[in-house]
Amino acid sequence: MNMAGSKRPTNEHQDFISEEEEVAALTFEIDPSTLTPLSSEVISKQATINLGTIGHVAHGKSTVVKAISGVTTVRFTNELVRNITIKLGYANAKIYKCENSGCPRPGCYRSYRSDKEDNPPCGRQGCNSRMKLVRHVSFVDCPGHDILMATMLNGAAVMDAALLLIAGNETCPQPQTSEHLAAVEIMQLEHIIILQNKVDLIRKTQALEHEKSIAEFVKGAYTVNEPSASASFHITFEPNAGTVAAKSPIVPISAQLKYNIDAVSEYIVTHIPVPVRDFTCDPRLIVIRSFDVNKPGTAVDDLAGGVAGGSILTGVLRLGQEVEIRPGVVTKDNMGRNQCKPIFSRIMSLHAENNALQFAVPGGLIGVGTRMDPMLCRADRLVGQVLGAVGTLPKIYSELEISLFLLRRLLGVKTDAGTEDKKQAKVTKLLKNELPLVNIGSTCTGGRVLSAKMNTQSAAQTKAQLTMAKIQLTSPACTEVGEKVTLSRRIEKHWRLIGWGTVQRGAVLEVD
Repeated sequence: MNMAGSKRPTNEHQDFISEEEEVAALTFEIDPSTLTPLSSEVISKQATINLGTIGHVAHGKSTVVKAISGVTTVRFTNELVRNITIKLGYANAKIYKCENSGCPRPGCYRSYRSDKEDNPPCGRQGCNSRMKLVRHVSFVDCPGHDILMATMLNGAAVMDAALLLIAGNETCPQPQTSEHLAAVEIMQLEHIIILQNKVDLIRKTQALEHEKSIAEFVKGAYTVNEPSASASFHITFEPNAGTVAAKSPIVPISAQLKYNIDAVSEYIVTHIPVPVRDFTCDPRLIVIRSFDVNKPGTAVDDLAGGVAGGSILTGVLRLGQEVEIRPGVVTKDNMGRNQCKPIFSRIMSLHAENNALQFAVPGGLIGVGTRMDPMLCRADRLVGQVLGAVGTLPKIYSELEISLFLLRRLLGVKTDAGTEDKKQAKVTKLLKNELPLVNIGSTCTGGRVLSAKMNTQSAAQTKAQLTMAKIQLTSPACTEVGEKVTLSRRIEKHWRLIGWGTVQRGAVLEVD
């Protein structure tokens, strides 16, 4: 995803007029109801499926993305020094299939960078046919370190499917393997491909035994227990009940040597369906990165506006469109209460990696160049905000009431057989004035529990409402009823996932 902004033209008036004419022509020609995620004019330039890479730290998530897309997602100095992913990485890839029916699989599937032509020659030796573009995907490369779980949850908000990386030279499951799998199950991701990485480091017999341990691991499930006289609803892990990945294919690969990467491309095409998208309703983009693309010393006349990067959930964004960003600029009044001032701007450029777009549809990661003050976008300051057409975005909430599920035990924590460790891993109920970390979409904010109680009446009727929690947000969030929420608790200096829920209602914050 190229987050490049739009530079001020040399002849501003002339280029501005031509841009207006281009936008007007485009608006006339595009009928959103005729577009699909597989339309040639769409997937030629833009990814339409978001794939997340999840799993334990150092299991090869970023290396797999590079093997498929050719793009290095580890870009920041502190990431390169530590050799771990810290911020969400992003990369696009085009997946092709040879038009020759006699071309053997999986070699008939190939993946390239997103700027590759749409009909390249087949790369298999001896095949003179050409290849057809069948998918254009965006990768959301999530960090695997336990202290970066909140960042992973932000990435999960835009995922359509996931690649679960499990290193073959380590026992399964590792701590964040189980924690990430539970997280995507919470976010209701149904399509997962398991990649058994680093098979080049182990013998064949070891790889087969390790594959069995993976299969046993994904046969477990997180299920809701009925309440007892002394306990409320809890989530527990049941063996042989089936996780969301229970029927997922297990593909042995070596991301470093690019072994079996063509098989991964085939499984992406055949096992991950194209999501149903709504192109006709009002556009809405969830922001997961934001940038100031201006270099130090840039002349004032050459400054570009701020860039917001994220994934469009619904609708179509166009060049020249007036947009609103909520919650916008958050300040405090004399009483210490939050105030919000939404940001209004205009789309000056649309990019999907190196591809400049005239319009952007749901799916994939998009860079939106605007006329905003770049100071508002620098260093991911817009992360968690929502961008859309003026007057169409959801309300802004300062407090939320959530129907809450709680895990019985912490995930991703290794415990010995000792009683003390097991007690430490147990998730206790929410307490008044507790300070959890709240993830709503890509919004990550602190909160204070105002109240938490068991809703016995609704629980007797349905399992959807377990514990009702009222939480005051440190920073306001633009969301709506029914939105998925996850809660994390600070345990031994690390944020640990303890439960999830859905927004039922809340206190609306009036905007200036």
